[in-house]
Amino acid sequence: MFNIVLMNPQIPPNTGNIGRLCVNAGAKLHIIKPIGFDISEKAVKRAGLDYWNKLDLTVWENKEEFFNNVDINKCHFATTKTNKPYFETKFDINDYIIFGSETKGIDEDILNKYKEKCITIPMTKDGRSLNLAVSTGIILYEAIRQNFGKIIDLYQ
Repeated sequence: MFNIVLMNPQIPPNTGNIGRLCVNAGAKLHIIKPIGFDISEKAVKRAGLDYWNKLDLTVWENKEEFFNNVDINKCHFATTKTNKPYFETKFDINDYIIFGSETKGIDEDILNKYKEKCITIPMTKDGRSLNLAVSTGIILYEAIRQNFGKIIDLYQ
């Protein structure tokens, strides 16, 4: 299916909502450390995330470990620092949709290195950014829409 990647997430409810989204969409969640909160089994249970055990989750020690183990050609970097709308991108099954932390976004060096892989959600000039979980849902479901004929069995 698709891979959602959170680089250095900082806000627990966003990650919880994205985890729920991944379970319902059939996507795998990747979290790249450092993480701004505890995701141990005890913490997840205390937070009432009753679906977390159904989540296909990989936690990476750092961005170097992640990038050394994935095909960069299958990566899309969500950022406000590009003009290319997400809906002009061709998503394929098993692609990685990468989001930065809520406070800093994706590191500038990564965005500069992979400019052609950067995508954005169009917003008015009055908006600064969207909530991370909302942004994830918007882009993930566009990827699903583009590939629905290939994956329809997953949803029946």
